[in-house]
Amino acid sequence: MFSYLALKKLAIVEIKNYFIEVPSVPDSLTAVEEFIIQITEDLNIDEDKLYGILLSVSEATTNAIVHANKKDPAKVVLVSVTVENNILTVKVKDQGPGFNPVAVPDPTKPENLLKDSGRGLFLMRIYAKSLTYIPSPQGTETILVFEV
Repeated sequence: MFSYLALKKLAIVEIKNYFIEVPSVPDSLTAVEEFIIQITEDLNIDEDKLYGILLSVSEATTNAIVHANKKDPAKVVLVSVTVENNILTVKVKDQGPGFNPVAVPDPTKPENLLKDSGRGLFLMRIYAKSLTYIPSPQGTETILVFEV
């Protein structure tokens, strides 16, 4: 049997889950950004941190739409968000063939500085507490974890 003192030490953990599924067309990016803004409104996140979250999720979604799913509207991108205490976890799942993150060129090298693209993974690594890729035959899941 719990005593009052023991019960006082128990923490209540509230976990909230959200998801959105969008077609693999560039216009879907706006829907995903609005989805993230809606979720984070009540979290009292400062502007700089929110910018990093939005930029990272936008980059992951763009990679899923453009590089993985090749802008094929028949393929979808699933974005799921879990909020647990001060941790925001965003998962972006595509239906593409997968990739090797180690093979992506370093955007900070002189020969890559003026390229129009290629900074997404770099930016996600800067803003997220952790960045993980889970490849499968059905597509790749990119997992971004943020402290909020």
